[in-house]
Amino acid sequence: MPKAPKKLDEFASLVKVVEALRGPKGCPWDKEQTHATLSRYAVEEAFELAEAIDTGDSTMIRDELGDVLFQVVLHAEIARQESRFDIAQVIAGLNEKMIRRHPHVFADVKVDSSAQVLDNWSAIKAQEKKSLGRKPLSFDIPTGLPSLLRSQKIGEKTKNVDFDWKDASQCWPKIREEIVELEAAIAAGSSTEIEAELGDVLFSLAQLARHLHLDSEQALRKTNQRFEARYLRMQELVVAEGLDWKSLCDELKEKYWKRAKC
Repeated sequence: MPKAPKKLDEFASLVKVVEALRGPKGCPWDKEQTHATLSRYAVEEAFELAEAIDTGDSTMIRDELGDVLFQVVLHAEIARQESRFDIAQVIAGLNEKMIRRHPHVFADVKVDSSAQVLDNWSAIKAQEKKSLGRKPLSFDIPTGLPSLLRSQKIGEKTKNVDFDWKDASQCWPKIREEIVELEAAIAAGSSTEIEAELGDVLFSLAQLARHLHLDSEQALRKTNQRFEARYLRMQELVVAEGLDWKSLCDELKEKYWKRAKC
């Protein structure tokens, strides 16, 4: 039976734990996993980390960072067992990339702003792909990203080729235009058109968020959390006063909603 490492605060110990989980006497579930079966968990853990960051709870952030790190080491161990690469190569590749993409830190390139850093980063990344013979796929943005986030990144890409509004004020006419078109689609009753026009409204709002230097995905995530907290508080108020939610009229429901917001 594998022995648990004694020094639990060392990265090497985590690698040994994952090797044991995937070893002959390891965990049946861990041994069954592949890159493909674990893909969903990488996404889930990233979202849980983002949620923890929103709370500002240091313990929660620490735990979720651990879960993300576990996914990295587990994927590397799967690759090692298949003789493709190992965690040392992952780390070496990451260090090489960070040094290469930060010439203003590790070389003599001068930058005056974060915007210049991002421009250099994009140029270096494009050159890397070219040297590897990789052709760009569409906008080269992962299709698995949340749609609002992907919309915002698409806007960032088009901005780099001067196909963008100059500022937030120029976004508003397009947003109003898309809302009018959505209303017309709803009036016409075509579900296909309604879906398309609703998508246009959301895409335009994501571009507004970008011009306001906000993250649309984060903004919506915080709104969801805020709504959920208020809704639960509203239900608690109703129960505390011995009432049945289903029997309340709309006016009373609105009253309790306002109380929950206080």
